[in-house]
Amino acid sequence: MDYTVYITAFVTLFVIIDPIGLTPLFAALTQGQPAANRRAIAIRSCLIALVLLVLFAIFGEAVMGFVGISMPAFRIAGGVLLFLTALEMLFERRTKRREDQAENPEDLPDPSVFPIATPLIAGPGAIATVILLVGRQDDLLGTAMIVGVVAAVLLVVFVFFLTAGLLERLLGRVGINVVTRVLGMLLAALSVQFVLDGLRDFGLAG
Repeated sequence: MDYTVYITAFVTLFVIIDPIGLTPLFAALTQGQPAANRRAIAIRSCLIALVLLVLFAIFGEAVMGFVGISMPAFRIAGGVLLFLTALEMLFERRTKRREDQAENPEDLPDPSVFPIATPLIAGPGAIATVILLVGRQDDLLGTAMIVGVVAAVLLVVFVFFLTAGLLERLLGRVGINVVTRVLGMLLAALSVQFVLDGLRDFGLAG
């Protein structure tokens, strides 16, 4: 068995999902959450992303084809939803909501499904990559190995997410607010790129 294929798959998925780049976003999206809540969000988001990626790894484009959704349409929809989250980060709407709900921690917003699990972890790029990687396998063992690679990458993501509390303490409240604005801008740009990629696939953008 040629393990270099799976090492390459791991590196590819690691670069596309980018756990290092996601960690400050995770810290910003879970700002003010108790450590237990933050850990629970990290677990839920990684598990949900794993289920999504495994689903697409096994069934591939047939899943989206069954409901009539193309990959370009998925990219555009993910970009629009991500842009709305970026606006909230830029204009402190998330912070204000947290302050209003501070008296009741159970009412704190849960970003584990959206936007962390999808589209930040299991985004169009990651989904397209697992479909492509599985498509190159000739047997069930190869597909299982790719699923194992996906799980390994998400385990790394989870470990990085656990350092978000330390990152928040190092930056402080002001630092996190500054980082949140910067990341909001980057997230807005990323969301626009998702839309442009989808439009390009449709032949509507150069």
